[in-house]
Amino acid sequence: MFPDNTFRRITLWLGLFAVLAALLIGCGGQSDAPAAEAEAPPVKVKVAQPLQKEVLEWDEYTGRIEAMETVEVRARIDGYLDKVNFKAGDKVKKGDLLFVIDPRPYQAELKRAEGELERARARLELAKNDLQRAEHLRRAKAISEEEYDARSKGQREAAAAVRAAEAAAQMARLNLEFTEIRAPISGRIGREFVTRGNLVSGGGAGTLLTIIVSVDPVYVYVDADERAVLKYRRLAEAGKRTSARETRITAKLALIDESDFPHEGYIDYIDPRMDPSTGTLRARAVFSNPNEFLSPGFFARLRVPGSAPYQGLLVPDRAVGTDQGQKFVWVAKDDGSVEYRRIVPGTVTGQMRVISEGLQPDDWVVIEGVHKLSPGTRIEAERIPLAAIDGSSS
Repeated sequence: MFPDNTFRRITLWLGLFAVLAALLIGCGGQSDAPAAEAEAPPVKVKVAQPLQKEVLEWDEYTGRIEAMETVEVRARIDGYLDKVNFKAGDKVKKGDLLFVIDPRPYQAELKRAEGELERARARLELAKNDLQRAEHLRRAKAISEEEYDARSKGQREAAAAVRAAEAAAQMARLNLEFTEIRAPISGRIGREFVTRGNLVSGGGAGTLLTIIVSVDPVYVYVDADERAVLKYRRLAEAGKRTSARETRITAKLALIDESDFPHEGYIDYIDPRMDPSTGTLRARAVFSNPNEFLSPGFFARLRVPGSAPYQGLLVPDRAVGTDQGQKFVWVAKDDGSVEYRRIVPGTVTGQMRVISEGLQPDDWVVIEGVHKLSPGTRIEAERIPLAAIDGSSS
């Protein structure tokens, strides 16, 4: 056992050693931190000045593609279906023979009507001859006025009978033509709803035989809200945009699997009144469809000009960051630092974003390496022309 004084001395020395060690470690850590920060290499980034060019903003709408013409092919007369002269899904031209109804009853009816017409014409000739003889006899005072009037009325009755027979023959001829059902429009034909050998009926609600849908060109219908309609009218009033009611407005279309808008058409119709139930105004665009990519019923995205052309500043859309809903970019400074710059973004054109507010033409914007930056980061900037970036010209 140590004496009490010796134990106290040992404890005191151990405490002093612990305090000295802590002070040495603390001083060493503080002296090494600035050295570690000074040794951190600058972040390599690429910077470019905003691209200046004329910009036309586009408004985008969603809609559906519809056929310009859709026809239900129906029977006009009664009879048995004798032939089907197409394959379901074929492309047909206007005037192509599609169906044949058994023509024999109508051929017989036409012959009967033509026979009645010949009989009526013969009676008319006889009535004319009788009237001529009656006129000679009348001048010779050899016929009564009653007899002359009877022959005159007989001639007029015979002429009326000829006209009635001609109408009956024309109707019989028309019914015979209706036995051949031809395509009223060009387009893509559906399946046959009635097969050969079945009885079909005509009249106002004739038997539906098939449907033909036109394929080129096609319509695209979209709905614009009241705010957008008023914007277009204000632009037209200020002379910055033509009205779609007065001239054709360019429209571009993209299908569901297309990122750009490769199909170009025009607005050809706008409803005369706003739909009060939806608060929208319907517009219609026309697009050519030679390869039949634009099928009726497809979903479509439509773009129309939403502004007058103006000079804008553009940067790659990937250079724009988001911080709690606020858009920003990093601007490189001459001293190797970066500045957090809030911006007001505009429309997107291709892979580029229009910057409405917050940038100047001579600013150097970080366009690559954005994710590596934070306030206070030192950078090594490589300056490149923005037009050299892939996709910047789109």
